[in-house]
Amino acid sequence: MSEAAADASWRDYVELTKPRVVLLMLLCALVGMLLATPGTPPLAVVLTGLLGIALVAGSAAVVNHIADARIDARMARTRNRPIPKGRVDRKSGIIFAAALGIVGMAILVFWVNPLTAVLNLASWVGYGLIYTLYLKRATSQNIVIGGLFGAAPPLFGWTAVTNTIEWGGLVLLLIIFVWTPPHFWALAIDRRRDYEKVDVPMLPVTHGDAYTRRQILYYTIALCVVSVMPAVIGMSGLVYLAGALLLGAGFLACALVLLRGNNERVPPRGTERAPIATFKYSIVYLALLFVLLLVDHYLPV
Repeated sequence: MSEAAADASWRDYVELTKPRVVLLMLLCALVGMLLATPGTPPLAVVLTGLLGIALVAGSAAVVNHIADARIDARMARTRNRPIPKGRVDRKSGIIFAAALGIVGMAILVFWVNPLTAVLNLASWVGYGLIYTLYLKRATSQNIVIGGLFGAAPPLFGWTAVTNTIEWGGLVLLLIIFVWTPPHFWALAIDRRRDYEKVDVPMLPVTHGDAYTRRQILYYTIALCVVSVMPAVIGMSGLVYLAGALLLGAGFLACALVLLRGNNERVPPRGTERAPIATFKYSIVYLALLFVLLLVDHYLPV
């Protein structure tokens, strides 16, 4: 065992799995499970499904940490992560990622169903390998293309219960897919100099700040449209529809404030913190949107 591995704490290994991201994914997966059936799915399926999904997602996150260790060390947002700081070495990280992935896949194959296992494996390959090792450094549309892999948790939850791919699960996937670009590009604007320094072609670096802000607005408008689809297809009712419209109005307001601040030299008063404020609101937006789906689903109306 290396010295770094011996000195690493359990908190360092937990940090490698990106626990906040995984928790948001699990909320979306849980909603997919509960919406897939009129009643309540079997508790065993819910627990084993969430555990398997969490372990596979955590494994992909560890791979991302390992592959990005060099650029993480040069970026202010990521330089204190366990691998760049030397608290966990690469070999230990690889072993940890493999253990999480193998156990997670075994749980999904033997205690959930093979379809959910295959979808999780595809997502692991897509995020952990295709996005992390290639797309992230190859194109400014990295987060758009790669976002498909991160948008799948509600579909995983749906298939865990039904063992089929159905329109409801695909609509939930589409919501997260359209949500991902404005969510991440807002952060990329705030951290543009970091991405320039490590030569990662994020949209603000390749196309400029003003162009990215316009794209965030366009995607936010698209998200507001897509977010009402559960009501359109009859998967949810008026409670969700009203909440989705209200949350969407808040996201649009953030995007418009962000657009006003496109003068890099002298941004209008009140827009200096718009990028990070939009990023934070986007997280709250997605969490509340999926909670609303559950509230609407179980209301006795």
